[in-house]
Amino acid sequence: MKCSIPKGTRDFLPLEMARRNYIFDTIRNVFRTYCFAPIETPALENLSTLMGKYGEEGDKLLFKVLNSGNFMEGVDFQNDYHKVAPQICERGLRYDLTVPFARFVVQHRNDIIFPFKRCQIQPVWRADRPQKGRYREFYQCDADVIGSDSLLHELELVQMIDEVFQGFGIETVLKINNRKILAGIATLIGMPEKLTDITVAIDKLDKIGLDNVKAELLERGLSAEAIAKLQPVFDLSGSTSDKLQSLEKLFAGDETGLKGVEEMRTLFGYIDTVSPKCQVELDLTLARGLNYYTGAIFEVKAKNVSIGSICGGGRYDNLTGIFGMPDVSGVGISFGADRIYDVLTELNKFPENLEHLSTVLFINFGEKELLQCIAYASVLRKNGIAAEIYPEAAKMKKQMSYADAKKIPFVAFVGENEIINNSLTIKNMATGEQKTVSAEKMTEEFTTVKS
Repeated sequence: MKCSIPKGTRDFLPLEMARRNYIFDTIRNVFRTYCFAPIETPALENLSTLMGKYGEEGDKLLFKVLNSGNFMEGVDFQNDYHKVAPQICERGLRYDLTVPFARFVVQHRNDIIFPFKRCQIQPVWRADRPQKGRYREFYQCDADVIGSDSLLHELELVQMIDEVFQGFGIETVLKINNRKILAGIATLIGMPEKLTDITVAIDKLDKIGLDNVKAELLERGLSAEAIAKLQPVFDLSGSTSDKLQSLEKLFAGDETGLKGVEEMRTLFGYIDTVSPKCQVELDLTLARGLNYYTGAIFEVKAKNVSIGSICGGGRYDNLTGIFGMPDVSGVGISFGADRIYDVLTELNKFPENLEHLSTVLFINFGEKELLQCIAYASVLRKNGIAAEIYPEAAKMKKQMSYADAKKIPFVAFVGENEIINNSLTIKNMATGEQKTVSAEKMTEEFTTVKS
């Protein structure tokens, strides 16, 4: 039997896990400073929760899970399929963390305080075609605020994005748009009923190019005349203020479009106040194809790396309404941990010491020496210093090769002389330098190195 895993999934070796935890910890620390409370939701959700929330293309990418039991026997699929389908498949793997979060809010509305700020770091699944930067199982790191329509929350999300990627040392471009502006554009070209079709197609602009987007819009029922009217809008130039002023004139009389312009003017005014280090720009071609967005939308890309977005999100005004709790506005972002990993790898931005799972390896000379090593290692561990003991009194070359292969920075020798003098000899594996220290100074020696 050939060992394998499903396409689009991966195993993670210890070094990879150390790097992934570095990503999670960096993001988690920023979440904490902005007072986002951690929650978790199940990997499995009812299909009634998931279906119809991601648009027609998103629904196709849901992994559906078969129920247990034999439902096939005696089924006339031609006539009875729709009757038996709910019995065959009632649950699916979550597609993202936002829709389950909306379900969570409704279900636990009496247990949380609004506005509710939550963060969540868990895997999601999509039945997509695997390729570079795109997996079928991957982690998202989400932060959402629900129960407030204040644009202060959009600003905080921008600040969090900036702090996270500054922490990673990744130069980024943060693109912002507003779905109300897109709705205004749809009205402007005379096809407000085609907003969803327009956003789904425009969302592919970076991937398939303008000509293919126009072709898809034609297939989706937009007239050539309407498509031609889109071009001048996307060609608007100048500063953010100039673009918003031009849109304001174009949207005269359109309440929704003008509301989007007003929200963007306010948000960019807030952003100018905090002066983020990342590049922030208004991008009128940014659509994000998910149906539930209603206000500001965000997308982050890394400079100098050919990969898709590494963070995205937006405002959704009534996602909880689907579950019986209407008129509750929320806004959130999602960091793509797996794509961030790929960017950090390509840019060689991971800290060097992540692979040092052990600080020191105690060499095993025999039973008598082993007892002393056990005592010393216990003291170090109690003081937060990672220490391990080679399990057998093997040849010195084998033990040193083990330390070298695991990139353990120090080895400790406890021989007969060290036992007599209540000391240990420490070798720096990088420089070859050796020194003998007393047992009393041992913790201080490694604490200095650790800091």
